[in-house]
Amino acid sequence: MNYKHVTVAGSGVLGSQIAFQTAFKGFNVSVYDINDEVIERAKERFMNLKQRYQEDLGATQKDVDAAYERISFYSDLSEAVADADLVIEAIPEVVQSKMDFYRQLGKVAPEKTIFATNSSTLLPSQFAEATGRPEKFLALHFANEIWKNNTAEIMKHSGTDMKVFDEIIEFAKAIGMVPLPLHKEQPGYILNSLLVPFLEAAEMLLLKEVADVETIDKTWMIATGAPLGPFAILDVVGISTAYNIVQAKAKATGNKDFKKLAELLKTEYIDQGKLGRGTGEGFYTYPNPQFMKPDFLQG
Repeated sequence: MNYKHVTVAGSGVLGSQIAFQTAFKGFNVSVYDINDEVIERAKERFMNLKQRYQEDLGATQKDVDAAYERISFYSDLSEAVADADLVIEAIPEVVQSKMDFYRQLGKVAPEKTIFATNSSTLLPSQFAEATGRPEKFLALHFANEIWKNNTAEIMKHSGTDMKVFDEIIEFAKAIGMVPLPLHKEQPGYILNSLLVPFLEAAEMLLLKEVADVETIDKTWMIATGAPLGPFAILDVVGISTAYNIVQAKAKATGNKDFKKLAELLKTEYIDQGKLGRGTGEGFYTYPNPQFMKPDFLQG
């Protein structure tokens, strides 16, 4: 693997994390987004990430400043990818948007450039032809807060060149991730194939009034030794994300329980600004949620 320059397309929550982590590990990174206003918001995210790396990883001011210096910003795609060995796409989960993006990217990226999607719900085979280079395209999926939750799920499609697959495994290691290779396409990869049904099961227990949030989380934490229960995890994931997943399932299946659950999440949480940890309140109130209190796991 001889990657020196990485472009991250999309500067949202995860895109900015991928870019900063990659720069922190010594790579030159170009960040692309649709206009200068969005880029300015991204720069604020990087300031917050500098602080988090110091708090969580013990990084020095010098370390985080050097990482930021290795990042450059572009609202012109052809400029952003002019020297890219790898482009990691982290744009919104909208099929048509991604399709349009890959058609444009395929025209302006150098022939050497590998393309990777960070999509968590869509499969690489959906976009392989649109890239114009299906053999150099695959999925590279990260978990939120990647500097701590350092997984990299690497999923090929049937046309991905195995050399490219192996190179991306090496790249994931080089940026401090634990590479998790998937040899067949799987919606939700490994993590979300396990996590989504687990979280849905907890939400259904709440919807059917079997038990309250704290009792459900307490049960899971005591019985398995897990550090967080499902509702504490949902606060990290974000309640809007949970709502979108449930709403999509309600439409796809016509299941009345999913419809009721979507309504509950919207009226009781989203409409009241309780979106999770990021807004200071979701199923719990932050920065001192109940599940962090010393007596939470006692009778």
